[in-house]
Amino acid sequence: MPDDATASDPDTPATRALAGTTLRYETRSSGSPRSVEEAAAIQGVPVSSILRTIVVRRGADDYLFVLVPGGRRIHWPRLRALLGVSRMSLPDAEEARAATGYERGTITPFGAAVAWPIVADATLRDAGRVVLGGGRRGVTLHVDAAELLAFTGATVADISEPASMPDAGPR
Repeated sequence: MPDDATASDPDTPATRALAGTTLRYETRSSGSPRSVEEAAAIQGVPVSSILRTIVVRRGADDYLFVLVPGGRRIHWPRLRALLGVSRMSLPDAEEARAATGYERGTITPFGAAVAWPIVADATLRDAGRVVLGGGRRGVTLHVDAAELLAFTGATVADISEPASMPDAGPR
């Protein structure tokens, strides 16, 4: 349900999927930021409060959403170990759209074409208010991280590292 501060939600697959649910959220305009730092400034939050929803392929027609806060990236060996797989990959933009119904840059677990499993980084447990895509360019959702994790039933695990670390890649 939208917070009282948001009287009219933009019509996106995400807001339609959330309509009538118990998740409290607020929609906001995001403009067209060119970096996570710019996105955080537009939203008035720290970089760590900006969540990326990353689509990961673990097999043929088998995907999942990975929620990672700004300033961090997936630690691939930990994610592979958690999921019990030896290889994973990032789909290209066309494949990601086919799997989710969303263009890259608008992907969110809400209202996706398929309700793929969600893995969220453990740093989100105590993150407070976070911002994630609202299902259309220029739209974001502000939600309490703990409520987001409970509502989605996400698997929460230590699957990220600071973005400044050397990259191990998806393999």
